[in-house]
Amino acid sequence: MIKKSLDDYRNRLISCIQSFDWSVVDQLAQKIKISQQDDKQIFLCGNGGSAANAMHIANDFLCLRSKGKGAKVIALPANQAIVTCLANDTGYENIFAAQLEQLGGTGDILIVLSGSGNSSNILNAITVAKKMGILTCAILGFDGGKCLNLVDIPLH
Repeated sequence: MIKKSLDDYRNRLISCIQSFDWSVVDQLAQKIKISQQDDKQIFLCGNGGSAANAMHIANDFLCLRSKGKGAKVIALPANQAIVTCLANDTGYENIFAAQLEQLGGTGDILIVLSGSGNSSNILNAITVAKKMGILTCAILGFDGGKCLNLVDIPLH
C-alpha cells in the first residue's frame, strides 16, 4: 500500500515536471537578475507553510554571492511583531499590503506563494503592488485561484 502511494506520487510528480512551462521560470529569473542589477527590492509573502517557504527563499536570495552581493529581499511574514500589529490594527487581510505601501517602490518585485491563490491578504498585496508599479509573480498550487490571472508572472 505504501509502495503504491509512493509510486503514484512519483508518477504525478514526473508528469508535472514534464508538462510544466519552464519558460516562465526563466522569465522570473531574468526579472530577478535585472532587479538585483538595478538595486531594486524583492518582497515575498505567503501564509502558513508558504510563509515558511517565503522566508527560506528570502534567505537564499539574500545569500546569493556567486557573482557579487545578494539580492535586496524582504520576507513580509518574517517579523511577527509587525504582522501581529498590522493584523490587530488594520486586519489580517492587510498584513502584506500595508508593508508594501511603506517599503515598496516602482520596479520592485513581489513574489507570492499560495496553495489556493485565494487568500485575501495575498490578493490585497497583489492589488497594492500593481498600483505601485511593482512586478507581481505567484507560485501557485491547485487550480491557481484568483491569483493565476491577477499576477504578471504566474508559476502554476
